[in-house]
Amino acid sequence: MASPGAKKQKADERAKYQRLAASIVPKPPLVRNMVVAFVVGGLICTVGQGVINAFMSRGMTQDEATAPTLATMILIGSVLTGLSAYHHIGEFAGAGAAIPITGFANTIVAAAMDFKREGYILGMGAKMFIIAGPVLVYGILSGVLVALIRWLYRG
Repeated sequence: MASPGAKKQKADERAKYQRLAASIVPKPPLVRNMVVAFVVGGLICTVGQGVINAFMSRGMTQDEATAPTLATMILIGSVLTGLSAYHHIGEFAGAGAAIPITGFANTIVAAAMDFKREGYILGMGAKMFIIAGPVLVYGILSGVLVALIRWLYRG
């Protein structure tokens, strides 16, 4: 059992180390990161708007064009991940590439690709849903909660 003096000395050393590490770690370029994330995220959304406009030009309403637009954007993100291009976009743009639905597709496809060698069921299938599971659960629960609130509000 360590003496109280030894515990205090360890705590002091830990605090000293954390101060030293904080002084050495370079500060991220926040303004640059925010601008790049905004621009790249905006470009991804512009592509999405172009896709929805293309579906609407074929006679679909905006509500009808939403689902195929989402599927198309997921396909684009998945293909770019398979070609190892989305990784580079994500490194450059950060949240600008991670937040849109293409980033979600990238996350799932990348997990599937990483664990393919473990098999299709226990590797790809299981690891994809480790990533997608929480998103699906919270998305569904949020939808149910909003619907319940709306139902209660309307009486």
